[in-house]
Amino acid sequence: MNRSTPGATAGIADRLPKWLVPNLSGLHMVALFIALLLIGLLLVPVAQVMIVAFQDPATGAATLQNFVDFFRTSLFRESFWNSFYVSAMSVVVATAIALPLAYITTRFHFAGSVLIQSLGFIPLIMPPFVGAVAMQLIFGRNGTVNLLLRDYLGFDIPFMEGLNGVILVQSIHYFPFILINLSASLRNIDRSMEEAAQNLGSHGMRLFRRIVFPLAMPGYIAGAALVFIKVFDDLGTPLLLNVNNMLAPQAYLRISSIGISDPMGYVISVILVVFSVLSLWASFLFMRGKDYATVQKGGGGMAKRNLKPAEKTLAYGVVIFILLLVLTPHIGLTLLSFGTIWSFAPLPDGYTLQNYVTMWEGSKTFIFNTLLYAGIAATADVILGTAIAYIVLRTNIFGRKGLDYLATAALAVPGVVLGIGYLRTFHSVDVPFVGEPLASWWVVIALALMIRRLPYALRACMAALQQVSLALEEAAESLGATKKRTIYKIVVPLMKGGLLAGFVTSFATAAVELSATIMLVSSNQDAPLAYGIYLFMQTPSGRGAGAALGVVAVLLVAAGTLASQIIIERDKKAKASADMH
Repeated sequence: MNRSTPGATAGIADRLPKWLVPNLSGLHMVALFIALLLIGLLLVPVAQVMIVAFQDPATGAATLQNFVDFFRTSLFRESFWNSFYVSAMSVVVATAIALPLAYITTRFHFAGSVLIQSLGFIPLIMPPFVGAVAMQLIFGRNGTVNLLLRDYLGFDIPFMEGLNGVILVQSIHYFPFILINLSASLRNIDRSMEEAAQNLGSHGMRLFRRIVFPLAMPGYIAGAALVFIKVFDDLGTPLLLNVNNMLAPQAYLRISSIGISDPMGYVISVILVVFSVLSLWASFLFMRGKDYATVQKGGGGMAKRNLKPAEKTLAYGVVIFILLLVLTPHIGLTLLSFGTIWSFAPLPDGYTLQNYVTMWEGSKTFIFNTLLYAGIAATADVILGTAIAYIVLRTNIFGRKGLDYLATAALAVPGVVLGIGYLRTFHSVDVPFVGEPLASWWVVIALALMIRRLPYALRACMAALQQVSLALEEAAESLGATKKRTIYKIVVPLMKGGLLAGFVTSFATAAVELSATIMLVSSNQDAPLAYGIYLFMQTPSGRGAGAALGVVAVLLVAAGTLASQIIIERDKKAKASADMH
């Protein structure tokens, strides 16, 4: 009887193609696990949405009839154009807010420019749907501003009527995207270009229109594209303002009222995803073939000049007006949270702490769930982000760039689309020992938050790992440390600051996510904080407590943002000190 020997077996393995008997290391297995996880939790749900949109609900055959029915229905056509109009107008209004702030603070010697830029970023710490009701009380038909206009001037302005309200709220919330990117571009403009134009007689608005703004176009387009996408995909703000004739609210209402078998919800989801991708593609096409490069190191920035007394007065007036406008949601939310009754009056009739008492008594479950879901999501994001960053930057594993692209692709998927995809994909997946489908188990909310916020943590982990010298790892391995021990003892501790920043950013933003969670909440017992705010705001009697819970959400995001910045700055100082020694 012939017996196979180990040598013979090895020889057979050696003769087989490498793809049949791959030599997989631990890092290969980790990369494979992450790829399967992202495919299962991101690609498959989105693909499921795409498939159902092109599927006949009766026969299951491929068809375009669902899209034909969509464009034949007047409500859907109206919703499509409304979403496009609101997004475009939000970009216009956001530009009108951001451009003066960016130009004044970068062009002139202006006292308080750092404070003004900082205050300009504050709207980002408040989710737009949280401030929507407060904006209604200040700018609505019977809000503070219109009551005063009616009493003293005899007319009012429909700031918050229909689509106008969505545009105003979204513009005030998202304009910092334009402010941040435009300010950075203005600071990097090649000063020699400006000086050459001035030598040729170009000044004032002509200089700005023909030279300065075109040179800052890369930053402006990047910010404007982000604003367009964010507004087009947003669900919470239109819902709270009772504006349902837009695409995202229609997708939510079709699935929540008719069910996951309704094809129109999936058709709308496909349109939302396509427009997100097309917006990024259009911004790329706009910039292609144009040269914005500087010819001196750092660009030099625009030449700053002093303002004349009249110009200074005008500039301060413009800046103060804009800052009061963009801080209105925070002021209104704070007043509402402490107010007793606020109706047909410029200000609340009185002030009390009872709203906070009511909020606490009715929101303990929401707050606990938020801490649990956001904590799970942020922890998983940091672990996955660290692993992906290491695989991409430190290995030659085939397809490693694909992991980066796949994880970042979550940014292009609207929350409502991911929620619908999860409902469709996991409604028939029963969880062992739990006795309910994965789509209605609370864990699915944490998984959705994890996928939605993974790009934030991944960028932080990438940045942190890029600051860790490869020589340190090589030194550890030359002294006999295994790859696993090197990562655990050397790499991760040196990335600590970036990991903490990534965790805090993911946690704070996941805590106020509404678009995906509103689709996945199966009962109030499983609802997170954002959903709790939405429930409170549905009735006039609950708005005070809802505002109090909104203040908690804003403070949570603000604390997370501040903590993230402190951690990053402290880490930079520690590394700079270590380099000096």
